[in-house]
Amino acid sequence: MVAQEFTVDLDKPLVFQVGHLGEAYEEWVHQPIVSREGPRFFENEFVESLTRTVWWAIPSIWLPVVCYCVLKSVRMGHALPEIALMVVSGIFIWTLLEYTLHRFLFHIKTKSYWGNTLHYLLHGCHHKHPMDGLRLVFPPAATAILLVPFWNMVLLFASPSITPALFGGGLLGYVMYDCTHYYLHHGHPGNDVPKNLKKYHMNHHFRVQDKGFGITSSLWDRVFGTLPPSKMATKM
Repeated sequence: MVAQEFTVDLDKPLVFQVGHLGEAYEEWVHQPIVSREGPRFFENEFVESLTRTVWWAIPSIWLPVVCYCVLKSVRMGHALPEIALMVVSGIFIWTLLEYTLHRFLFHIKTKSYWGNTLHYLLHGCHHKHPMDGLRLVFPPAATAILLVPFWNMVLLFASPSITPALFGGGLLGYVMYDCTHYYLHHGHPGNDVPKNLKKYHMNHHFRVQDKGFGITSSLWDRVFGTLPPSKMATKM
């Protein structure tokens, strides 16, 4: 017997449908639908509302936390040059984390029902509906949960007085990443640097989806050999 191919109904909530695609999910999710109007995820209104986030919520919520963390290290006796080094180090570490998560977690291959479902929630929805403006940044509730283990991880490698500023720098890096990501999809760059960055990221969405994992820069793509072909030609 040949199993009947499952078809996703885009007029119904998607999250619990995509798992049924099985091995066909990988191809389906990388065929983008370019529309500013996003799909419905869940039938329940409250759960659905948790999946939608306006971009300005990210700096509004997390920049005060960044300031609190940095000031905490200042109060513990660190001089401003030391604080600056901690914050810049945190931002730098975030860029590597940004690349690593995007390449190895967000682009993990799945084919099981729950694997497809979780991947769609995590990142697949963004590739299927790349212009959905309310699902471009990470929901603050989910971020708050993830910050707890990240704080404890930093605490393992840094002293109690360094941890707040280093963590704050990483969080600042995340805010910069999410705001940059939104801008690359919906902004209209006027000079070459953001124009090239937008082109680089759109190339990841619409041409070479298994390369170009950097969002805020192509640094780690250059380091780890995941530049898209056109960039590789330029580099050579």
